Amino acid sequence: MSRLVCLLVLVVGLVACAGPERPKPVDLGPNAQLIGIRSAWSSNIGAVTIPLQIQVVGGSVFVAASNGVIAAIDGNTGSDLWRTALGTSLSAGVGSDGHYVAVVSRENELITVVAGKETWRQKLNALTLTTPLVAGNRVFVLSTDRSVAAFDSATGRKLWQQQRSGDALVLGQPGVLLAVGDTLVVGLGGRLVGMNPNNGNVRWEAAIANSRGTNEVERLVDLVAGVSRVGDSVCVRAFQSALGCVDADKGRAVWSTAASGSTGVHGDGSLVVGAESDGKIQAWRRSDGERLWTSERLRYRVLTAPLIAGRSLVVGDDSGTLHFLSGQDGEPLNRLSTDGSPIAAGPVLSGKTVIVVTQRGGIYGFTPE
Repeated sequence: MSRLVCLLVLVVGLVACAGPERPKPVDLGPNAQLIGIRSAWSSNIGAVTIPLQIQVVGGSVFVAASNGVIAAIDGNTGSDLWRTALGTSLSAGVGSDGHYVAVVSRENELITVVAGKETWRQKLNALTLTTPLVAGNRVFVLSTDRSVAAFDSATGRKLWQQQRSGDALVLGQPGVLLAVGDTLVVGLGGRLVGMNPNNGNVRWEAAIANSRGTNEVERLVDLVAGVSRVGDSVCVRAFQSALGCVDADKGRAVWSTAASGSTGVHGDGSLVVGAESDGKIQAWRRSDGERLWTSERLRYRVLTAPLIAGRSLVVGDDSGTLHFLSGQDGEPLNRLSTDGSPIAAGPVLSGKTVIVVTQRGGIYGFTPE
């Protein structure tokens, strides 16, 4: 089963790359520089070709390179708190609760580290691309065979595993896995599923998108990583088909609307924003999904999931440029360059510092002034 899933994930990746040539990006024009942005610090972790998600807990930033190097970095200064090499390539990372740090190797091993020291490894049944979730003294894993498993953070003992049959194809990028109160919320196909974290029993299910189309690729609607959560409101994107919000307390879908994108979303109490596949930035009203505005300033660029930081919207592109836009209408405020390689992970916020990681492994902290 593991080999079959790996093959099907690869097929999806090849299909995604086989489309027509992307049109030339819209010219950016002169840099507006309407807000000041200071380069706070920079570091390097090594090449990042895995679907990395940066983890911020307190003032610590956790990052990982494809070759298995993991680092905890001070979000204010950029200096290492610790750094370790696991001696194995990674397929997913990095999850942390601030104490335990978890990644997954290409050999399908779940690995935990504490203060730079490896504590245990546990073999998984299938390829895993989704960042492990570390919460409540447990490490939760979502694998590409649609299995969800829980392990004891301290010992690595498997506590439970739940398996769900799925479609023939699975998406070759990270899925949705987060904790909301005392519920484990997981993306399975086009649905958000609320589970009991103690045993994996399903508490509720809410549909974001339903499979349609004439072939397996067209019916692919897996939920993608990059979630906007405000209290019990959880908003997510279904691959190339829809975007919607769920009330995770009541376990019901609030709204869902058609949207064509492949990266995650972010937002605040009033809106949800995401980048569509053609580079348009779209904002929806959080309460009901009504479209608020659309920006075509970055059209035909390959964009990361966005970040709402105060009044600004921050998004990275495949040229290594970080764009600061207005959260009110998407108008450009400023932009900065990194090392010329694509931004590998959507920007995150540590205190007042916006942090990104590039494919060359550059870690950059920028502070709006």
